[in-house]
Amino acid sequence: MLSSPLSATPSPAVPHSSPVSPPSWQTADHLSPAPPPPVSAWLFDQGSLTQRLTALADGAFAVQPLAEGWQVLREDECRALGLESGSEGWVREVYLRGEGAPWVFARSVAPRDALQASGLGLRELGERSLGELLFSDRAFARGALHACRYPAAWLPAAVAGEGLWARHSRFDRGPLAVLVAEVFLPALWRRVGLA
Repeated sequence: MLSSPLSATPSPAVPHSSPVSPPSWQTADHLSPAPPPPVSAWLFDQGSLTQRLTALADGAFAVQPLAEGWQVLREDECRALGLESGSEGWVREVYLRGEGAPWVFARSVAPRDALQASGLGLRELGERSLGELLFSDRAFARGALHACRYPAAWLPAAVAGEGLWARHSRFDRGPLAVLVAEVFLPALWRRVGLA
């Protein structure tokens, strides 16, 4: 988890006392063992997660920013974005909250040079959903969804748990790529009757 708030200067990719092995992100066809079908339906839903959560919460949905700023990106993020190891980018971490509870932990990253050249105002999002922005801009094309069991050490302490399901996908607009990772938290699974 990043310290909050992130500074304007890069900080270590994984600010933990012990190294964390990057997860193995897989498409639905290659994920083994496969999650139960109701969980898979959430992980590989191509629609807007923000819209789905808003509907589930009957409008009682909110974005809670946790940390954001320039940082050295993690190895799995560099790989997904086609960047050299150790590349810098803008990192944004938030909770997607429904009915007052954190349902999803989201981490979004974008390469420094491409983001600065794009004019996309990630710094100004505040409590707005990045997903809402990406899905409303038809110039963004979404790539394949990948899922994994997310490392507990990369989660905020308040929600850290082993083996939580996560997904990520890449949104491209010209030379800009934004990688969005979403970790599904136990409170969401309880709300939909899957815990």
